[in-house]
Amino acid sequence: MALTMSDKPATRIDRSEWPAALRQEFAREAESPNGCVGSELVSETDKVRVWTIRLKPGQRFGFHRHVLNYFWTAITPCRGRQHLMDGTTVEYAYAPGETRHESYGPGEFKVHDLENIGDGDMVFMTVEFLDSANAPLALPDEIRRKAA
Repeated sequence: MALTMSDKPATRIDRSEWPAALRQEFAREAESPNGCVGSELVSETDKVRVWTIRLKPGQRFGFHRHVLNYFWTAITPCRGRQHLMDGTTVEYAYAPGETRHESYGPGEFKVHDLENIGDGDMVFMTVEFLDSANAPLALPDEIRRKAA
C-alpha cells in the first residue's frame, strides 16, 4: 500500500542544507513572488484560476507562492518531493483522485516547489479561488495568452 500525504511524516532539513542553487532560487522567489502555481493555466474566470502541473520523472516545478484559497487533485499515481519555506523537505506518494484543500487568511501564504521522484508522469490539477482573503498575485502576460 502506498503512503499518502497523511501517512508519511515530514522530514525536517534546515534550508542551509539545501543545495546552493535551490537556496538561491528560494531567495529570488521571496524578492519577486511567483504566482504561477501550475505549469499551465488552462482556464481563468472572475472567480477561479485552473492550473495543471505535468512533470516527467526527475522534473521539478520551481518555487511558487500560494496566497489564494485553493484545492489540488492528483490525476496520476505519483511520488513527489517538496521543499517548504520553513526549511522542511517532505516526500509523499499520491493516489489518483487524492485531493487537498488549503485556505489562507490575510497576509498568509505558502512557498514551495514540487519534484517528481517517481517512475511515472506526475499530473495535478489545481483550482484557485480569486475571492480569497488575499489579492491574487500578478501573472505574466504570456501565461494568460496561452490560456486564452
